[in-house]
Parts: sequence; structure tokens; C-alpha cells
Amino acid sequence: MTATAPTEAPNPEPQARLTGPQLVEKSAERSSFDLIPWLPCTLALDIPVVHFTVRNLLELAKGSIVETHYHQSSDLPLRANTQLVGWTEFEVVGDRLAVRLTDLS
Repeated sequence: MTATAPTEAPNPEPQARLTGPQLVEKSAERSSFDLIPWLPCTLALDIPVVHFTVRNLLELAKGSIVETHYHQSSDLPLRANTQLVGWTEFEVVGDRLAVRLTDLS
């Protein structure tokens, strides 16, 4: 049996230096929102339901109808992540209920 000399491990390449955030000059033709279009947000409509009690809430079941004091001619607030972004009105599109944006906040 012959003994073999231990081989040296190959010298690993030096690791790339990680740097922190870099200051980037703002382009005149790009807005800050152009950098984040992929961020998710939740849209919500606020429909006023007055005189609604906890009892009413507990009695809700599939098929329940909740009466609102919303007038068809009134615009409803549209919120994105709880922030008011505009006003909308209901519209029927085919067999679906939709909202049309009538004003931006």
C-alpha cells in the first residue's frame, strides 16, 4: 500500500462584496410608481348600512339580504389598502355587477 499525500483544496474565488442600497439619480421620464407596479393592493367599496346591529350580524346566513340606505344616484368611496382613491357608481356589465370610476380623490 502506498500512502498518498493530502491534496490541497482549490483556492476558492474571493466572494463578491455586498453593498447596501445605492443612491440612484431619478430619471425625468420615470415616476416612483413605475418601480413598484407589482405590489399587491386590496380595493374595497364602502356601502353604508345604518341601523345594523350585532344581532343582525349574527343572524346573517347564506341568501340573507342586507338593506342599505345607499341611493342608486350616490357615488360610493373606493379605497386601496384603506386609503381613499376615488368615487364609483355601480354598473351592470353582462351578468356581472361592476363599478365605474367617476372621480379620483
